[in-house]
Amino acid sequence: MKQIKNNWKYLTNLFWLGPILTIMGLTAGFISGIWNAITLGLLISGLVIIGLWLVYVVSSSNGFWGKRSTSVGTNAAIASLSVVVILALVNFLATRYTVRVDFTENQLYTLAPETQQLVRTLQQPVKVLVFDRNQDPANRELLENYRKYNSQFSFEFVDPDANPTLAQKFGVGASNAGEVYLESGEKRPLVQVVNPGDRISEAKLTLEIGKILSDRTDNIYFLQGHGEHPLEAVQGGISQALAALKEKNYIVQPLKLDERLEIPLNAAAIVIAGPKRALFEAEVSAIRDYLQRGGSVLLMVDPNINPGLDTLLQEWGVKLDNRLIVDASDNDRNFDLGPVTPLVTRYGQHPITKDFVEGFSFYPLARPVDVTPITGIDQSPLLITSDQSWGESNPDKTPLEFNPQSDRQGPLAIGVALSRTYPPQTASLEPTPSPTSSPSASPTTAASPSPTPTPSSLPPSSPSASPTAAPTPSPTPTLANPNQKLPVSRLVVLGNSDFATDNLFDKQLNGDVFINSISWLSKRDEQVLSIRPKEVKNRRINMSVQQSRSLAWTALIIMPLVGFITALVTWWRRR
Repeated sequence: MKQIKNNWKYLTNLFWLGPILTIMGLTAGFISGIWNAITLGLLISGLVIIGLWLVYVVSSSNGFWGKRSTSVGTNAAIASLSVVVILALVNFLATRYTVRVDFTENQLYTLAPETQQLVRTLQQPVKVLVFDRNQDPANRELLENYRKYNSQFSFEFVDPDANPTLAQKFGVGASNAGEVYLESGEKRPLVQVVNPGDRISEAKLTLEIGKILSDRTDNIYFLQGHGEHPLEAVQGGISQALAALKEKNYIVQPLKLDERLEIPLNAAAIVIAGPKRALFEAEVSAIRDYLQRGGSVLLMVDPNINPGLDTLLQEWGVKLDNRLIVDASDNDRNFDLGPVTPLVTRYGQHPITKDFVEGFSFYPLARPVDVTPITGIDQSPLLITSDQSWGESNPDKTPLEFNPQSDRQGPLAIGVALSRTYPPQTASLEPTPSPTSSPSASPTTAASPSPTPTPSSLPPSSPSASPTAAPTPSPTPTLANPNQKLPVSRLVVLGNSDFATDNLFDKQLNGDVFINSISWLSKRDEQVLSIRPKEVKNRRINMSVQQSRSLAWTALIIMPLVGFITALVTWWRRR
């Protein structure tokens, strides 16, 4: 009997389960806003335990409430309960009304002011969809930051395998997981591709949001009249490329310089897609003038074609190699592309291609594009062939084998991007378009009359490519107004044009190469440059071995020893 009484004394401590379960139930219910079986079970269990304890106390102890121990115990219980309730209330308020203070020096966890302003002005729903099996906490935190500024912004992590219907809607397959899309109305642009080493970029996401909300339209002119690819949905046409541009708020128009020898002032870029005949010298001069005004040009030239732009390209340090690129790597054999269709998986670190990682794009019958460094011109390779590729100088021979005497060993660049800043045109900087400066001025020069270039028709290097006129644009910059913004010209040269035709445009990354080139040329990427990436400052201390040992002795031996001696002396004096 005595043992039962002793055990019962300890069992009375189970009373504390009552308040604890009650608080857990109330906290879970208020914070989640859901009163389900779990929250109600916790609450009811806690109240029942408290009720049983009260009944037991009242029935078993006469004069219980008058005892001093009861008063002290009750005060302690109320104080403890108050502390728990205050903590629960603080957590509840912190969950409902989040306030964050970023103490990092570079405000790493705070959106840029430009982003905050843009997101606050959202008037329509904008949703980010991250097609990734793994949810990166850093990406979620960034998107949560966006959502704080406007309820119109939302995001969702989608597992392509668990939700194939939604993945198919955005064209996301199992092989390209990690793609991040933005959806607003009918617009669904690709923001970027994320992976464990590349998280969602605030700059890219903000730029894409700005694009879909912007009413900006750019005029893209396609040069016609020299055998370029038709703009209609016909054999060899590039209608799919034009449709993709229209979806991105581009206005696409043909450009015929024979009707009016002037590039329109509203041209964001002009495209010369696969000319079969050389341009007139006057047309070249018009393009040169346009570039000097800060214009942009996309030039896509197939092998065995002389577009008559040698002098202009020479000013930019670009030379079109007339060899045919042959790729003997396993990639081409695995995809049945053939040796004269190089498969590109290596891309330059340029805004056009930096997100491609190791994706595929291919270019049937392509030529190398070479660049020579020129002061004042930024040059960047875009598309680089495999190490097993080479530039074939005699494609008629069979089988195709590398000849070190005449061929060029890969890797080779199929495309390059260039930009330069021209001085203001206070004076004429135009190289005088002399009608006798180059024999290539005739539209019937060495260019092959064949409308469909084939390897068998590759001639040796055209004599017209000789630099009969090599203007060196070295005018002295003279700014009439020091605050005047100098025009920046951009040029993209690709040694192939068939990759953008209707039957190949939507294959792999072919369309992305074309669209990204137009986007960069039209300077839609300039807004992203205003949002600088935030970098963590390196504040690590580099110590020598001697310094490291001294610090270890101080922290692990000397300081504890000083404390121990001090304590010992204090004890001895108070003894």
